[in-house]
Amino acid sequence: MKKVYILFLSLILVAACSKNSDSPGGTPPDPINKSANLLATGDSANDILSNNTFTKLLIEIGYVTGFQPSAAAMNNFQAFIQARTFKQDIEIQYLELPSPNENDLTLQEIADLETENRTAYNDGSTLAMYIYFADAPSDTDDPQEGTVTIGAVYRNTSMVIYEATARGLALNNSQVSIEDVETAALNHEFGHLLGLVDLGSSPVNAHEDTNAEHHCDIDGCLMRAELQFGGGLLGLMNKRISSGKAAVPGLDSECILDLQANGGQ
Repeated sequence: MKKVYILFLSLILVAACSKNSDSPGGTPPDPINKSANLLATGDSANDILSNNTFTKLLIEIGYVTGFQPSAAAMNNFQAFIQARTFKQDIEIQYLELPSPNENDLTLQEIADLETENRTAYNDGSTLAMYIYFADAPSDTDDPQEGTVTIGAVYRNTSMVIYEATARGLALNNSQVSIEDVETAALNHEFGHLLGLVDLGSSPVNAHEDTNAEHHCDIDGCLMRAELQFGGGLLGLMNKRISSGKAAVPGLDSECILDLQANGGQ
């Protein structure tokens, strides 16, 4: 039976309400307007790609103690952003967090953790993103079938990297480094925040995989569905390394064309 995995499409809406602050015992309203960061995946694609509304990108890295991403992967990620968007003013800030002490995490639990801990939201000409590096795997993982999940997106400026899973994959492979796995996961999930494939950046030409919604059907592209899951990612990277290529693939010409049509490079 064919299984379709669409974790990255999961739209989680978190609504908050409070009492009127004028009433006795009322809770004052949150002074931060978070609504622009609580939209669907792909809704901010043009805002990230262009400098029409926001000229600065602030990336908050919320990581569980001991699971901070490698500096090399973050440098690669920043270079990818600058190559494909017009955001050249990029600030990365780190937020160390305690472990939630869970055996695995649902996307709803990850969204709840973001609500509790995230501090960076859109402000003036600054667009804010939040990336959570988890110490627990996804609740949908099935190691026996090779469907361990490395990353997922769940809002317009939010994504998760299952860092414990990423490290486990790299440790069990002699050719692929943790930097490679982290870079591939970050770039792939960020591609979805940029609206790929047909998730906010409309395709100029048809190239969506009919068997994997919102993924590219062109061989070797960063947005291939196998990059979402452990076994497929390692297989692709090992094949590239063996043929003398860089471990982490880039975007194919069709994905780049889609980003350029929506305000990117």
